[in-house]
Amino acid sequence: MQKRTLYIGNLAYTAVEEDLEQAFESFGVIEDIKLMRDRETGRSRGFAFITFEQETEAEAARAMDGKEVAGRSLRVNEARHRESGQRTPAKRKPKAFNNNFNR
Repeated sequence: MQKRTLYIGNLAYTAVEEDLEQAFESFGVIEDIKLMRDRETGRSRGFAFITFEQETEAEAARAMDGKEVAGRSLRVNEARHRESGQRTPAKRKPKAFNNNFNR
């Protein structure tokens, strides 16, 4: 079977790799945990990726979706592959400016 990677979202900003390992180790062998951190502060950005050894283990770990860890309800989904170096542009509405200036 292929390796499977899960996206873990809505993490507490105080989360560390050991917290994720403790929460997910009962589902199977964890090959890798990548906790995304802010470049400047080193603080967690609130999401991580966990790679399990087997696909069945990753599927079982999806049961953690909605479970509370460190006071936050986790979001657990299958990670989607993104092409290297490509970022998805933010979907923001353009700001509307009021042209009624006081004169």
